[in-house]
Amino acid sequence: MGQIIKFPVQASKLGYKRVRRRATPADHQHQLDLFPRPSAQILSFVSGLSPFEQALMLDERGEEQAAELYARAIDEHDCIADAHCNLGIIESQKGNTAKALDRFTASLKHDPRHAESHYNLGNLYFEVNDLRLAQIHYEMAVELEPSFPNVYFNLGLVQAINNDLGAAVSSLNKYQELVPAEEGRIAGELLETLKKSLAAAKNSGYGSA
Repeated sequence: MGQIIKFPVQASKLGYKRVRRRATPADHQHQLDLFPRPSAQILSFVSGLSPFEQALMLDERGEEQAAELYARAIDEHDCIADAHCNLGIIESQKGNTAKALDRFTASLKHDPRHAESHYNLGNLYFEVNDLRLAQIHYEMAVELEPSFPNVYFNLGLVQAINNDLGAAVSSLNKYQELVPAEEGRIAGELLETLKKSLAAAKNSGYGSA
């Protein structure tokens, strides 16, 4: 029999992840480029930065011009998957779910192993209550970036909602391993709830045998 899991008040999913690194082109998108080659076209207002880097700088300041520069980065083949991913976050923050979906899927079309886009797409599906697709993309993000803690937390929430309590406990334990103790406190509260639910399910099973 399914059980209703009572989540701690603060146990809401963790947010989107912007791509902050300067990625290399083509199929080496996920390796850090220690010696990035200068872009052929440098915008005038910040000397020496590529369109993607300029967009990222503005994005982190919350400036609207970032979207325009991410689009220019895509046109100039500068960090295409990363630019689509960050544009997807901008669209999601505006409440444009369909446009955000288009951007994240465009990122994955260019680079199917783009971990941030899988994670962010998982968040988008979580928000529209498509938990099956959310879990698929979280699981892919885990495989691609196993040291990123937030994906384990959100995956654990989806698994708990789906009443896969054992898997949820495993995911949340992994999250706690990867974050400082204070950050892991909410996960700890949720873990206690899940473990009690697991124990109650086992006792119920024994009682009905």
